Amino acid sequence: MAWFESVAEAQRRARRTLPRSVYRAVLAGAERGQTLRENTAAFAELGFAPHVAGGSGARVQATSVMGVELDLPVLLSPTGVQAVHPEAERAVARAASARGTAMGLSALASTAIEEIVPLCEKTFAQLYWAGSREAIEARVERARAAGARGLILTLDWTFSHARDWGSPTIPSSLDVKTMARFAPEVLVRPVWLARWLRSGALPALEVPNVEGAPGFFAAYGEWMGTPPPSWEDLAWLRGLWDGPFMVKGVMRVDDARRVAADVGATAISVSNHGGNNLDGTPASIRALSAVVEAVGSEVEVLLDGGVRRGSDVVKALALGARAVMIGRPYLWGLAADGQAGVENVLDVLRSGIDSALLGLGRASIHDLDASDVLVPEGFHRRLG
Repeated sequence: MAWFESVAEAQRRARRTLPRSVYRAVLAGAERGQTLRENTAAFAELGFAPHVAGGSGARVQATSVMGVELDLPVLLSPTGVQAVHPEAERAVARAASARGTAMGLSALASTAIEEIVPLCEKTFAQLYWAGSREAIEARVERARAAGARGLILTLDWTFSHARDWGSPTIPSSLDVKTMARFAPEVLVRPVWLARWLRSGALPALEVPNVEGAPGFFAAYGEWMGTPPPSWEDLAWLRGLWDGPFMVKGVMRVDDARRVAADVGATAISVSNHGGNNLDGTPASIRALSAVVEAVGSEVEVLLDGGVRRGSDVVKALALGARAVMIGRPYLWGLAADGQAGVENVLDVLRSGIDSALLGLGRASIHDLDASDVLVPEGFHRRLG
């Protein structure tokens, strides 16, 4: 059966479909993977306080994020080159549109923003602080011209990517020698190989949303060679864009306050880049409540990291998040069954949210509060 009923099953199918190196690149996680594991494990420490009567026969999941109306409180986080399927970001965009949600398009995506926005009008363009101010300004103007609904500035990424279990080999180009080296991995994954053969193309390793459409590693190298932004740099960037503006990667309360006061961001994503930033950083869900308390109603707060089921979404919302963002789950769905697989993941989460609302006796996600969640002593982390 094409349909799967859990994100865990999407992951199992992705593992059976993808060449080993591609799967490991998606799994990722820095160094020993402590934060990667913590992101999901922390959700399991949270419990629920269910009601048995008095609930609503219809439950509302619709919300808005940065002025964009959504049918459910789950957005598709920006992820780089999506070689898990030939349709890549195009399939993701169509799935997001079909399910009434928004997607973030990575600066390191394999599809140009001008092609994605017509497929999903609820597209946020993602930026890294990379290159000169002139280059960054040109990317902002390009996003504006393409019709992006907002910007996502990703700051939660460092060079701490080496993995204790072995970092996958990612080629800089697909020449004959490279294809011969990866052939043993590919030949034992006939579904993935057949998809690419039918597409008549090779996995794209260029990033067209960076000027000159360089290879992934050239764009990555530009970012590595750019000094980190100052708070003044962030305020300058915010000044280029008068629309919705999210800063992704905030874990500390002092950073959250400065993002609100000095940058004037519309939203914050509490995130550790899915465990791909500084290993040993706490799970995002542990830092969420303190950040929400620090910024109050000044800034919308989202949660990114470790969400694998609808009940995880409900836990995050009960602790103050406006919505969540997902990365690996929809990439696993994409690998499993293309656009339909991404829609399947969103449907799984929607169903899980509905079930949790039913059990809690809540008519809407907007009725959720901290009393719905059992939080063990010492669970929360206040950073900064």
